[in-house]
Amino acid sequence: MGAPGSASSGEDSLIARYFRPLATDPGAFNLVDDAAVLAAGGDDLVVTTDAVVEGVHFLPSDPPDTIARKALRVNLSDLAAKGAVPAGFVLTLALRDAADAWLSPFAAALGEDAVAFGCPVLGGDTVSTPGPLMISITAFGRVPQGAMVRRDRAQAGDRIFVSGTIGDAALGLDVLRGGKSAAALAADPSAAAVLAARYRVPQPRNALALAVRAHASAAMDVSDGLAGDLAKLCAASAVSAQVAADAVPLSAPARAVLAAGAASRETILSGGDDYEILCTVPPDGSAAFSAAAAAAGVAVTAIGTVGAGTAPPIFFDGQGAPIVLSRLSYSHF
Repeated sequence: MGAPGSASSGEDSLIARYFRPLATDPGAFNLVDDAAVLAAGGDDLVVTTDAVVEGVHFLPSDPPDTIARKALRVNLSDLAAKGAVPAGFVLTLALRDAADAWLSPFAAALGEDAVAFGCPVLGGDTVSTPGPLMISITAFGRVPQGAMVRRDRAQAGDRIFVSGTIGDAALGLDVLRGGKSAAALAADPSAAAVLAARYRVPQPRNALALAVRAHASAAMDVSDGLAGDLAKLCAASAVSAQVAADAVPLSAPARAVLAAGAASRETILSGGDDYEILCTVPPDGSAAFSAAAAAAGVAVTAIGTVGAGTAPPIFFDGQGAPIVLSRLSYSHF
């Protein structure tokens, strides 16, 4: 992230001021080298990367502290779904300017999350751009050898679980944009704030990682929408699935928006940015998984069953009729 051996530059000063205090891992070398060392020990290293882009993953008006937390947490969510314990991350920032009013709260929040999740910064790069702000993070995690939970191991008969609640982030974005969800919750600003916070600051389920590793046959995080991400997991595992839509866990604010007719069930099932864990668990391990999740303080809900064959997953309504979804998930292209 630095430029050792050269005269101090604006980039060097920026790194020293905002990010060197976050480089607590010895392998980061205080951010004065061009590379870092991440000790693997006897574990496998799990690597994941995600970028967040202004106008795509966050709004231009979003506070810098929430942008920092989202940038790191979307990567932590991937590690959690793989059963991995966070080990560190590298950061790339593309900035229009180096204003302290933006960078100071950004770095402070990033540092707080790095400590809270045990995932220190190891290095990275800073560049200038005339275009939208972009933050890219590559995160590293550790699992025992061969223990990473893949998405291509689901088996017919497995139970399908999701953590937390689904659809809040999509509704939160609608709230922040002043859409129908905002109007539906106009008399309950606290509920609107809950949804907006779920969009701006994901809650990665890293506390659930060990339970996923111990009990899940397959797992991934819900980033693009429950329906689409379940379809991806099923395609990777060459299986199908049947899901009771009414079993999909919803928050009280989401239920209020649905009851007001301000959002559709499709928005809930297909909206992105939930960053919950979607996993499949063999029937004889379901009770143990639920107990481990409860012990970890993370709510999980069984929503369906993995089926044989390769037909796309089917969501059923309360009367047992299939729900036709015109869109399964968010897609960049």
